[in-house]
Amino acid sequence: MTKDVIISKVQNFGKQTASVNDVLAVEEPLEISVSANGETTQLSVTMRTPGNDGELATGFLFTEGIILSANDLNNPPHQSMGENQITVRLKPGASHDLQKVKRNFYTTSSCGVCGKESIEAIMQVCRITDRRKDAKVNMQHIFTLPDKLRAAQETFNSTGGIHASALFDFQGELISLREDVGRHNALDKLIGAELLKSEGETFFLQDRILLLSGRASFELIQKAAMAGIPVVCAIGAPSSLAVETAEKFGITLIGFLKNGNANIYSGADRVKF
Repeated sequence: MTKDVIISKVQNFGKQTASVNDVLAVEEPLEISVSANGETTQLSVTMRTPGNDGELATGFLFTEGIILSANDLNNPPHQSMGENQITVRLKPGASHDLQKVKRNFYTTSSCGVCGKESIEAIMQVCRITDRRKDAKVNMQHIFTLPDKLRAAQETFNSTGGIHASALFDFQGELISLREDVGRHNALDKLIGAELLKSEGETFFLQDRILLLSGRASFELIQKAAMAGIPVVCAIGAPSSLAVETAEKFGITLIGFLKNGNANIYSGADRVKF
């Protein structure tokens, strides 16, 4: 979602000014609640770009370990028209622990928790141990991903101010993409979209490559780990805890992917040259 505004454009060190139209990415709060066993609990409020909110809520619940698959959902997430609130209804008997969100995972860079504690918290709820260690990805395919991502970023193309997460297959073909002002929201939307299309009692993305439009933070690698994604690439840099987490979960983590260059921080044995 975007919004048109009139701005004063200043150029040439102030020698030229003009009133012109500009396009902004919309940012609004979304309250995510869960209804289970006759009780509704507010879990989170996140600042997001409106759109695909059902995917966002579903992906959030999955990456936090609250649900295992779409089978845990009683029906698609419900959102009243025009409201910044959404409720996810779980089936009776679905395995869930709402206290996990208050908070086993740490969603800001300034939370001050120990890195070891953070990784151990993920290991307690992550049900995916096999991340296709035998699968190989061609580095030449990896090099093509940034241009494909950039070409598909419709909202970024009009605003210049939004993050994206995208899934590719191992041949470098774009499968799905989501955009949001919050990088974690973009990834939750992406994972939620894939989960809602899936069938079965478990869900994981073992044959996909994840590309992040910015840096690779711990939180994003945590979400990739929960989804079983074996390869994560980022246009920007990873954090130290992101690298530690990728190593712990057998994820190939590639950063600074641009202009035919890249740094492989973990899982280099999965890459073919």
